[in-house]
Amino acid sequence: MVSTALRRHQDGMAQPQRKLVSSPVPKPVKQGKHKLDQLDPQRVAKHLVMFEPDDQVISDLMAEARLHIPGLTSAAEAIRLQHYNPACFMALARKKKFDPAKPVGEGFIALLPLNELGLKNLALGTFNAASPDFRLIAKPFERPAGIYMWAAFAPGSLAAGVALFMEKMKAPHFAGIDLYSRAQTESGVQFHQVLGFQHGATISEIEAPHLWTFRRKPEPPLYDSYVPGAASGVIGVMIARNFEDLNRVVAMRSAVYIGEQECPYEEEFDGNDLSATHLLVYSGDEPVGCLRVRFFAEFAKIERLVIRKEFRKTRAAFHLVRAAFKLCQKKGYRRVYGHSQVRLVNFWSRFGYRVMEDAKHFVFSDFDYVEIVADIEPDPDAVAIGNDPYVIIRPEGRWHTPGILERSSTRAVTNPSVKKDH
Repeated sequence: MVSTALRRHQDGMAQPQRKLVSSPVPKPVKQGKHKLDQLDPQRVAKHLVMFEPDDQVISDLMAEARLHIPGLTSAAEAIRLQHYNPACFMALARKKKFDPAKPVGEGFIALLPLNELGLKNLALGTFNAASPDFRLIAKPFERPAGIYMWAAFAPGSLAAGVALFMEKMKAPHFAGIDLYSRAQTESGVQFHQVLGFQHGATISEIEAPHLWTFRRKPEPPLYDSYVPGAASGVIGVMIARNFEDLNRVVAMRSAVYIGEQECPYEEEFDGNDLSATHLLVYSGDEPVGCLRVRFFAEFAKIERLVIRKEFRKTRAAFHLVRAAFKLCQKKGYRRVYGHSQVRLVNFWSRFGYRVMEDAKHFVFSDFDYVEIVADIEPDPDAVAIGNDPYVIIRPEGRWHTPGILERSSTRAVTNPSVKKDH
């Protein structure tokens, strides 16, 4: 990974370290060969760790980076930024060497989460990256208008840490925000091309040819993450929306509960399916599991979880249950209730469930159950009275994208509720 620099008078891509120095005639690179949003953070996390550094770690890292990046800003400036917003400086280390009690950094990735005014200054070329004005930088957990990657020092295998950085960028206040950077050397240009950056930017109608941009679409919520045509093995979840989807639910529950567990038909299809929301999980285009959620005044209940036998060693069940939790949070719930087979209590505990105090143990359909409950935090943007009325009439689970009724508002009113007097 090529190092970028925050300079005292100008900022941009610096020369790479010796073993990464390119030949006099740079070799062509494939655009987006290692595209930022397609890196595998789980694979990288087996070998690397990203952590929030203290002042001493920042000082040590900046001293080391300064040997390779001429004109790098002072450690005091980096510390000042990190104190204002801890997201501004993230340290990297190899996992086998990392001691959480005495953390030592081996590399870092640094960014500036810019507010609207800061992003406009960046586009105009008037942003002082060497000593930024805090009035141009987003506060902690405030959603920025743009993310400026001002420095990266990741020698050798630490370069893969960019995948951990992108995982951090999936946090709600960073999700979908475009990334910006600069490249002032041929090596820097190649670095940006490999990671999928595009040359140039247009910000609030301001042309900024000095910037490189990585455009990011907002991450879809887990409960609407199924993409038709996805490659086999790619897990996605969706809400059942039509009778064909419900047929898939019936087929899978019949195979598992009626076929494998010999549950009587009348007990499996208990009369609650038409008053519930059903979630389906896919592997590629193959439906592999489902569950249903019923909503009550003070709690939601997750139930009827099934995963087809041949897919039980995948992470489909975890994606599906987490998606259901996210759906409940989006609806503003604070408590999720359930009935767990006693043998599966440990499985449900992974999602925050616990056996209720004075929980009732009971039996139905030949299995023993116990009451479980999980406390959750509502989504900060939970659907509520006071929201845009168009959001509330969007399809279930699709509150993040305009719906058909919203699109119909472009037509002229042909049936006004109040007719003119003649």
